[in-house]
Amino acid sequence: MMINLYLYMLVIVFMLGGLVFVSNRKHLLISLLSLEFIMLNLFLFLFYFLNNMNSETFFLMMFLVFSVCEGALGLSILVSMIRTHGNNYFQSFNSLLC
Repeated sequence: MMINLYLYMLVIVFMLGGLVFVSNRKHLLISLLSLEFIMLNLFLFLFYFLNNMNSETFFLMMFLVFSVCEGALGLSILVSMIRTHGNNYFQSFNSLLC
């Protein structure tokens, strides 16, 4: 019973993270934070799934490496955007000028 409740909670939290990602399109930082929230939720889901299957958790280390690379790439884009445009609003960023 408790296992199903935990799974439902992970699915609801994942959906809420996706909802925040879709609804807030004004700032780049909010979008990056919601993506990191979704990645953390996926990590917890994978940890739960692999522990229940009595499987190796080496895949979790690879998942963490890729999520850290994704976070570093997003932060580098954010810093580059702030240096060139002065803020992180999507409205001031025009892709035709690049």
